[in-house]
Formats: sequence, structure tokens, C-alpha cells
Amino acid sequence: MLLDAVALPEAGADGGRLQFRAFFGNPCKPEQIALDGLPEGSDILERRDISGCTMVVGRAPAPLHLALHATPPEPDTPPPAPSLLPVNTPETGLFAGKNVLFGQRLEESPETVLDWLSWHHDLHGANAALVLDRCPPDSFAASGAEFEHALQQGLEAREIDMVVVLLSAPAPLGKPGMGPENHPFLAPDAPGKDRMEVPAPDPWRAPLGQGILFEAAKWRFLARARAMVTLDVTDFLAPHDDRPNVFDATRAAPSGVVLLVGRRIYPWRVRNGQPERFADHICRQFDNRRGIARWGCAPDVAGLNATWRMIRVAFAKPDPASVYAFWRAMALRVPGRQASELAPKTSLIEDAQLLHIAQEIWRHKPIRPPVSKLKPAPKHATDAGRTAIVTTMKNEGPFILEWIAYHRAIGVDDFLIYTNDCTDGTDTMLEMLQSKGICQHRVNPWVPGGELKPQHAALQAAESEPVIQSAGWSICMDVDEFINVKIGDGTLKALYAAMGEANMISLTWRLFGNNDVHEYHDRFLLDQFTACAPELVRKPHQAWGFKTLFRNIDIYKKLGVHRPKGLVPDLWDRVKWLNGSGRPMPREMFRNGWRSTTETYGYDWVQLNHYAVRSAESFLVKRDRGRVNHVDRDQGLNYWFRMNHNATEDRSIQRMIPALRAEYDRLMADPEIRAAHEHSVACHRAKIAELRATENYENFYGDLTSERFEALSRMLHIFGSNVFNAGPDVIPADLHKRALPRGFFFTVDHHGEAEH
Repeated sequence: MLLDAVALPEAGADGGRLQFRAFFGNPCKPEQIALDGLPEGSDILERRDISGCTMVVGRAPAPLHLALHATPPEPDTPPPAPSLLPVNTPETGLFAGKNVLFGQRLEESPETVLDWLSWHHDLHGANAALVLDRCPPDSFAASGAEFEHALQQGLEAREIDMVVVLLSAPAPLGKPGMGPENHPFLAPDAPGKDRMEVPAPDPWRAPLGQGILFEAAKWRFLARARAMVTLDVTDFLAPHDDRPNVFDATRAAPSGVVLLVGRRIYPWRVRNGQPERFADHICRQFDNRRGIARWGCAPDVAGLNATWRMIRVAFAKPDPASVYAFWRAMALRVPGRQASELAPKTSLIEDAQLLHIAQEIWRHKPIRPPVSKLKPAPKHATDAGRTAIVTTMKNEGPFILEWIAYHRAIGVDDFLIYTNDCTDGTDTMLEMLQSKGICQHRVNPWVPGGELKPQHAALQAAESEPVIQSAGWSICMDVDEFINVKIGDGTLKALYAAMGEANMISLTWRLFGNNDVHEYHDRFLLDQFTACAPELVRKPHQAWGFKTLFRNIDIYKKLGVHRPKGLVPDLWDRVKWLNGSGRPMPREMFRNGWRSTTETYGYDWVQLNHYAVRSAESFLVKRDRGRVNHVDRDQGLNYWFRMNHNATEDRSIQRMIPALRAEYDRLMADPEIRAAHEHSVACHRAKIAELRATENYENFYGDLTSERFEALSRMLHIFGSNVFNAGPDVIPADLHKRALPRGFFFTVDHHGEAEH
């Protein structure tokens, strides 16, 4: 597809020779343009690839006529008749010496475009605009002569003296296969895209797919402009204050190019029945640091041979000291939607500069977000009050007392425990412990087949429990997870003292394997299992999450499995969140992060020992009872493969065994508690015997305890993510026996859901 062609007299040539440029749209490769077969006196000087398009530079005698000869469909068939191509004379005089805005308009209203023009005219010195009008033929928005007339009337009414040229194309210019740019699915920050129906391809409204248009516009219109900036009609330059305006800065830049960096902005809400306006946009995301790259250029300073692309000028290095900011008004770009459809409301905060502009410059009264307040509480971590754990269980009776005794020994005050469908005495033990003031026990309100999973149903119920509402510190964790404080005397008091006024701390998972322990023994897990994953274990992703101790001061609205959820956005700057080494967590984690990264993990102060598999025999029972949270997933061999890590050793928690033993013995001195524990142990052993008496589970036990799986548990670092998704069956059966070279890595192709 030919987008444009221009010709002008060749510099220094006699006899009326012309140099032409033809701009072919994507897809077009330079080699598709043949160099031979040209008329006498004509030649092609260059075929340049530009963003999947091709610019052809050539020369020919005047008068110039271009014809496109297509390749014959078959070798022995005659070629199709040539297509005559229009050749235009450059209209650079329209913008000679002007400060020009160059951008695209999709279906934005004339009023929006007029606001864009007047803003940059009044505040930034723009006196011309070249607008690529991509309004589709089926649009209800103003287009063609109607749009042109509305702009002309608006410019006169606002007394704006600007040259405005509208460009249009008879064919769509969007990226093939993509939906409309003004649909939430293509809004970069829109939440819930995994639940959206993907919009059908719409080449008229899709993001611009013809990157060569910037170069074409230069040669057709902008080569003699004083300076120009690339900004769509939803993009507004920020005030330049006491600096030169962007056009003057462009001319002063040594390369003739300045960088424009944009940030997406949002309204809190647009008044019912009112159109979206730039002045409604008074909010930004507190945790989005990625900018939008655009540029400004002084053509004669940068040189006309430097290719113009969508986000940069080729071979031109912008002055790093001269960066200009702009805002992209997303409710103008994706109209008719609630702000919560375009960005998570928990990320939006009021921006003081945007509010000032809306009120003082536009004389608009935007709807502002509510102002929140922290719950009154002491600032220092040590003064916060009681620490509470909320957890869910099913058939965990043999392991409850060690877990409770350990956490009481390090300073946990309260336990809120939800159970469902227990058959090993777990629920009766917890009822008895509740009667003795050791924990609070509740029946999980989870409904099979309901919307909520068991753990989420319990957390929702826990939010209204006094033990959680009155707690100073809370954490959601499981009975196979142990808080391992590595500083001071190993207690939470020592951890809180180190935290100062921080109000959250992440406990990075350290996965502990079965340590080649096959049979179940009624002994402390902390004694038996010391083999674990390395500290840096990025794969599988299930192995490297974290849980979070947090203050109950109403920065977040509800409990979450890994961390509190529902950040109150205007309190984001009150979040003082540390990682397990006492370093601040990045703000990008504040809303919903729960997986550790190389930037966020830490073990120096505290970690969460996660005994996900225990012994092979106990894992048989774990598989049989199913999972508390993911009720639809089997805990089979693939789970064991992913979670059984025996590559290294960590005994740091064992310094707390004397304190654990003292508290455990104190509890077990109560005859009722001892009897309940022994009953659960007996039930556990009976269940193991029952399962191992079946061929299926005995074979499964044989796999778990095999030489192969014991070896694999020490070499998980060599496998790619797809191996963990596909499961251990994709691993060569003898791989664990081979002498593997240093740096050996194994992965496979795998598509779809992870195997469980």
C-alpha cells in the first residue's frame, strides 16, 4: 500500500531532474522494491526499512510519473497492468517557521481537540498543528467536513490564530489483528484483562501500525517547521514554568531533539451526563513509574536525513538535561468508561498540580477522591499491641501443638483458626484449646461450589472477628509455615524493635523439603527437616512467595492470603513496608505484589520456613485430604516435584527449639491436650496405613521415596519454568544419573495450564 509520494527538484541538478520519495505501508520489505527495469535516466538511490514499512528514494527526469508493477502471480503469466501512483508536491510552506503539534485523533470530539490546541497555543507557544484524523467511516463522532467546520468555528470563538491541517486516509492505518485503541482492553493500566472478552480486530481503531507516517509527514509538510512535537490530541504538555518552552528548547538542543516523557492520568469520576474533559483528570497512579516516550524536533538542526519514528528520531541523542513532561488523559482516549475500568482505583491518588490546573486554569470543578485517615495507633512497631495469626486447617491435628507452641514462644498472642470437614480430631482439639484460652476456633463458612475458596471465605469472616480487629499486628499463614526471626533473641519483640516505625514486613518463603525422611514420626518438624531451597530460587514461581506481618491501622481494607489487600490509595505514602532483610519494599508491590523478586527478597532479619511436604508418609495424607485454598487441584507427584527442595541446609530456626520445647511441654502437661494430640497422631498413622494398603497410594509412595525423586529434589535449579508447569514426566528418566556439565540447563515447550 502506497501511503504517500512526494517529489521536488534535485539539488544541483540541471535539466529539471526530480528527487522523489515513496512511502509504502506495513508490511513492505525493502527487497520487495526491485532496482532493475527502471526507465532510462531513472534510478533508485535508497530503500529504507522504517518500522516494517519502506521508504524508497529515487530520481528521475521531469515530468515525473510513478507506476507500480506487481510481480506476476505465476512465472509464465503476464504481469498485471501497472498501477499509476500519485506524486505530490511538498507543502512545507504551510508550516515554514512554525511551532507545530503533530498527532493523531481517533474519535475524540472537536471540543477535546480545541482544548488541546488552545492549551499548547496559550501555554507553550504552538502556532500550527498537523492532525492525522483517523476517525473511522462507521463512527458516530464528527468527521470530515463536519469536524473541520467545528474546529474552524471553535478556533474563531476562542480567538486562536493557528494553522491547522487535517490529514485523512482512505484506508485503515491500525495494526493488523488488534482491537480498538479506545477499548479498555488496550488501556495499559486497565485491571481484569484476563476476565475481559478480547475485542475483535478493528483496523480503523487499532493502535497506529504505519510507523512510516512520521517520516512521510516530515517530507510532505514539516521539513521547514521551526520546531515540532509529537503529541496525540489526548496528550497535554505540563507547564514549563521558568524553563524555555518545548519548541525553543528543541532548537537549542545540540541534536535538535528533545525527549518528551508522558504519564497517564485519570479522573476520579466524571459527572453523570457530562462529557469527559482534560480538566476532569486530576489523578495519577502512585506506583506506575514507566513513562510514554515521544519527542520534539527542529528539522533543520537535527538534519532531514535522520529518520522520524514513532518514539524517537534515528541517530539523534536527546539532551538528558532537557526532558519535557506531558500527561495522557485516559478518559479522553477511552471515553464512556468508569475510571475503575481504566486503572485500579487503589492505585489512583490526587495530584496537586493537576488539581491546580483544573481549578485555576480551566476553571473547572472536578470530582475529587475522598480523604482517608489512619486509625489512631502508636507509631513504633514495639508499641502496636498483640500479634494475631489467622489460618485455615483440615486434618492437621498431629502438627498443631508444635506450631502453636513455637509461635507462642516467639511472641504470638492470638490464633484464629478456621477448619472444615476434619476427621482426625483437629476440630475437637481446637475447641478444647479454645476453652483453655489458647486459640479461637471457628467453622469455616466456606460453601462447596460457592464463589469463594475455603481460605478466602475464612479471611472474609475473620475481618469481623474482635481478635483480628483489636490486634496490633496480623498475619495470614498456614500450619506448615513457621516465622523464623534471625535477629536478636529470635522473638517478634526483637524483630519489632529493629523495624522502628515500619508497619509491614514481608516474610520470604524458604521451602523445606522432606530431607529424605520417608516415615512419619511424632517429632518436631524443626528437628527433622533442615534441607531446603537456596535463598535465590526464582523457579518455580510457587516456591518463592512471601507472607506479610502488618499493622492494623486501616491502610488496607481487608485481609489477604499473602498480604493485606484493598489499599486505600491516598494513604499509600503511609505504607512503611520492609522486606525480610529490613530494606524498603518498592511501591510497585504495595497494591497486589506477593511473589518475591531479586529486588524484594530478603532473609537477614526474618524468613518463613515453609514445610510444604513434610515426610513422604504424611504427604500421602495431605494429598488425600486435598488443598485448603485450591480445592480444584490435586496435590500429586507434580506438586511434590515442585515443592520438595533439598538442595541446601538451614538450621537457623533450631536455636529456638529449647523455647519451643518448654512451651510444648507446658501444654502437653495438660492431660486433655495430651490426649487430644495423641488421638490425632493415632488417626494420622491409621490413615497412612489405610492409604498404603491400596495399590495406588503404595505406588505413589514408591515414587516419592525413589532414588530419582530424591535426586531431583537437589537439582531443581537446572530446570526451566516450563518443566515445572509440565511436570516431572518430561524429564529424561536417567537425567539424575548423568554427569551433567557445569551450567547445564533443561527446559521444554509447554503451553496451557500448569500440571498439578
